Amino acid sequence: MKKIAIVANHADDIYCFRKELIEKLYLEKNEIIISCPYGEKLDLMNNIKFKLDNPIIDRRGINPLKDFKLLLHYIKFLNKYKPDIVLAYTIKPNVYASIACRFCKVEYINNITGLGSILNKGKLLQNLIYKLLKLALKESKCVFFQNETNMKLILNKKIISGDYQLIPGSGVNINKFSLQEYPPNDEKIVFNYFGRVLKEKGIDDYIEAAKEIKKKYKNTEFNIIGFIEPTEKHYIDDFKKLEDDGIIIYRGEQKDVIPYIKRSHAIIHPSKYGEGMSNVLLENASSGRPIITTNNPGCFETVNNGYTGYIYEKGNVKDLVNKIEKFIKLSYEQKKNMGLAGREKMIKQFNRNIVIEKYLEKIN
Repeated sequence: MKKIAIVANHADDIYCFRKELIEKLYLEKNEIIISCPYGEKLDLMNNIKFKLDNPIIDRRGINPLKDFKLLLHYIKFLNKYKPDIVLAYTIKPNVYASIACRFCKVEYINNITGLGSILNKGKLLQNLIYKLLKLALKESKCVFFQNETNMKLILNKKIISGDYQLIPGSGVNINKFSLQEYPPNDEKIVFNYFGRVLKEKGIDDYIEAAKEIKKKYKNTEFNIIGFIEPTEKHYIDDFKKLEDDGIIIYRGEQKDVIPYIKRSHAIIHPSKYGEGMSNVLLENASSGRPIITTNNPGCFETVNNGYTGYIYEKGNVKDLVNKIEKFIKLSYEQKKNMGLAGREKMIKQFNRNIVIEKYLEKIN
């Protein structure tokens, strides 16, 4: 029996992507401690007994005082619970929890779930973050990477020198996201955007493409499903006007996305963000839905272009519109078969059990 701490920056990250691993660790009689800001999704994990640490994390901010307080919090957390090993996810826990682990002499494993907005920062700030990462990851027992691009970047910058592995993102629970019957498209062809409402996630490109498609194809529906980041509140008014104009439907944040996947014909994921491996793409493909996404790392790996979906040049709205139109013109059987091929790809390459086994190997 080990005392295992899981450290992340959001309750959704724990529940949606780590739950199966935590269940497996719990069933093997390990003591579980979760450190992340409290969120309602944690209440859904009532089949697992765990202790909760509730830190304050400014996920997108760069205030050095707040980050130093977070580092101190992790040191106190480790001294209080004395875990045998820490599993760190997302950028700030990867940096500050890992530095705290080094200070407290606790073993830790890291997962680079994507470099997020780091890649859009100025060179000076980027270099500072990379130096912090180098300090943090120096004694990591293993660094897991979710895509090859991130892995090569970190290796080229000589940020890590120890053990590392490439894994298929967080994987997808192929039983939870089971194959859904493909809906008829005689009335409407339904497209979904799933994810945080954030400029870097390409939401503006999605909206512009919807405007263009709607001019020519009235029998289309463009949904937006996800919470609006506090820094992006202007979208509240924007969405209301777009809904009045019949361009998009904003569905808000949803606890269960499966009903929305079920009635859709494809997912559009226009991300320009520093993804690890896009979970919404894995979930939709596992459910038998074709993918239209960018050539962004963490997105293009989920698609066999022209076979399970389409890849377009990120930021190129014209190319996105062309790919949507190409998809619309497919026959019903072609759309359905594209989704079935995507499901097979998920089973073979992105099953979450692959990720769980990798973790168990390293922990043991």
